[in-house]
Amino acid sequence: MRTLPRAAAATLAAATVIALTSACSPPEKESEAASSSAATATSAADLGGLDSLIEAAKKEGQLNVIALPPNWANYGEIIKAFGDKYSIKVNSAQPDGSSQDEINAANQLKGQDSAPDVFDLGGSVASANTAMFAPYKTAKFEEIPANLKDANGAWVNDYGGYMSIGYDSAKVPAPTSVDDLLKPEYKGKVALNGDPTQAGAAFGGVQMVAVAKGGSAEDIKAGVDFFGQLKKAGNFLPVDPNPASIESGQTPVVFDWDYLNTAAVTKVTTWKTFVPENAVLGSYYVQAINKDAPHPAAARLWQEFLYSDEGQNLWLKGGARPVRAEAMQKAGTIDATAFAALPQVAGTPVIPTEAQSAKAKEYLAANWAKAIG
Repeated sequence: MRTLPRAAAATLAAATVIALTSACSPPEKESEAASSSAATATSAADLGGLDSLIEAAKKEGQLNVIALPPNWANYGEIIKAFGDKYSIKVNSAQPDGSSQDEINAANQLKGQDSAPDVFDLGGSVASANTAMFAPYKTAKFEEIPANLKDANGAWVNDYGGYMSIGYDSAKVPAPTSVDDLLKPEYKGKVALNGDPTQAGAAFGGVQMVAVAKGGSAEDIKAGVDFFGQLKKAGNFLPVDPNPASIESGQTPVVFDWDYLNTAAVTKVTTWKTFVPENAVLGSYYVQAINKDAPHPAAARLWQEFLYSDEGQNLWLKGGARPVRAEAMQKAGTIDATAFAALPQVAGTPVIPTEAQSAKAKEYLAANWAKAIG
């Protein structure tokens, strides 16, 4: 289960740039030198521009990614588009792995060609491992809000969404608030995506309900109390939902990120996604480069692709909200149809800080079992 993201707060010093070798070097030495320079490049300009970065990445010929499910935020299409565009083979390991699995793999495979080149992490895991990241600023770095990136580019939020309630409109009435879920019509039908003491999506569900009930991202008593009431009413379904359980009708109501709930409509055409008014709890995932990446040029080119208009629109196509959405709207480069198809939200978005989530988790650890039993 992937962990809850947030904008981490840490910086890394910019690395020293090593000059490229001259054109007279033998091809294999030239390639090695290009990779060496790429490993310390903090922008494409350090390598002579984007074209030079592309050339260096193509010489490496491969990119190692990890824990990127093909059906998660459209990563399957994103990986294919990058590989096709640059003729680079993308090796995707442990597609169902967690953020911590990514860090573990980088440590275990350090120095090997199979080590991860890049990370896609939940915020809490990212903030605990910033020493493993190589600072890098893409061409679109300045268009990313300051609170969603490290000032030196060691980590950058990339895509995210809002906590939502997904439901099969053919099996249950459309909820208009979280309180509706306490009604008899939802008996035995409301599921959280995992255990909130362990799973980020479920934790986000409790935080969202807390906000809806007058609490906050850190004061989640109201959220825990609500799920206790849901359990007493017989409406809480202790089943970890997945695409199969949604398709079979086993979990007709699911708390999950909106980009995952909206994806369910491809399997269940009557599936709808609802974000409660004034309970807009947002969260982003973090993108970072492994400082020990075996393919440092390809790793940096991957970042350039992800934050380009093309990459951001591919995330949007998957129902995720790209971090550059506001800038792309102003520039007229966003996929307007896909953007309009996102679940509507009303109210000021709340993006929990690590401190808020840490405080909420303390309360959850002490009280969740007592509320649910």
